[in-house]
Amino acid sequence: MFSGGAKQSIEILCRRLSTPIHSRYGYSTQAYRETIISEPKTTGTGLFVRKYSNDASPSDHMNLIKKLRERTSAPIKEVKSALVDCNWDLEAAQKELRKRGIVLASKKSSRTAAEGLLALAQNETKAAVIELNCETDFVARNEIFQYLASSLAKLALSAESSEQLSGTFPVGPHSLQDLKINFDHPKLNGERTVENAITEVAAMMGENIKLRRGFAMSMSKHGVMSTYLHTCPQPGLGRIAGILSLEVEDENASLDAVQRVGSELAMHVVAAKPLVLTKELVSSDAVQNEREILKSQAESSGRPQAAIEKMVEGRLRKYFEEVVLMEQKFIVNDTVNVKTLLNDLSKEVGSPVKIGNFLRVEVGEGLQRADAPEALAQAA
Repeated sequence: MFSGGAKQSIEILCRRLSTPIHSRYGYSTQAYRETIISEPKTTGTGLFVRKYSNDASPSDHMNLIKKLRERTSAPIKEVKSALVDCNWDLEAAQKELRKRGIVLASKKSSRTAAEGLLALAQNETKAAVIELNCETDFVARNEIFQYLASSLAKLALSAESSEQLSGTFPVGPHSLQDLKINFDHPKLNGERTVENAITEVAAMMGENIKLRRGFAMSMSKHGVMSTYLHTCPQPGLGRIAGILSLEVEDENASLDAVQRVGSELAMHVVAAKPLVLTKELVSSDAVQNEREILKSQAESSGRPQAAIEKMVEGRLRKYFEEVVLMEQKFIVNDTVNVKTLLNDLSKEVGSPVKIGNFLRVEVGEGLQRADAPEALAQAA
């Protein structure tokens, strides 16, 4: 039997236990009651007393926010909101963030994404390069963005059809977006489609992210596939890519010298910006247009017609040296052009060596950045 005072105290205690206690931190003892009540202990008076430990402290909340942010890289505001909505359940909040990511990414998809990286993957006979765009170079330096780009390049390399013997082929976003990749990164793991992975990373970064384009080059003859990446934050990533295939007629010829020259020529492609391989591949319209411009410039000098013709032909040769790879001066040794370089290489190898294909790709080429004067004028 309890005294009246004891009964009243017990009634007050029961009422307080059944009522959620809200604090300024937004949690209640009732929500955690099942997990934080310790085993009952008997006091000397015969009363059962339960001890409460305040597990849901502000520091616990901060730890949960930190863990979820480490897992997802989502903004702190979104992380906290998801945890609150999921009653501070870490796994449920992570799932909720992934759901929200689709909405957040779709809202950002109309923003200009002209920064980013090229990712390149290759084997002995193939090379593939993709361009993954974002809005700022800050995101381009993020490890998750770089991991995604590298994964997409490897997929583009493996996705190439075995029926394609040699040449350069586009690998468009539409040919990759429905393919699945098994990701293995602390913040991006498990199997998902390319489209879903890009959407998820866009939500993490808080920017518009797009797979803009891709190319693959393959070769079927004896030779080497050479690549070069400029402004390379880590192997396989960069802002400008040069890819070049060198084919050797004799299948038994050593490729050591060919590999050395191939690496230098891939770097040459990045630096010299050739448009075509040989003069024959320059369109007649382009030649005629250039000839008219040069002739007009020469006539303004007031020189005799014979001198004007010589000036035009001389400047036309200079034009070919600028746009035709075989006519360009070799950047490593400008006393020879690429044509002479290959002739010397053929003699060294003991078999004819020729360039099969070449490709130069640069991040953002052809895209108008959001901070460009023209874009700002249109926005105004």
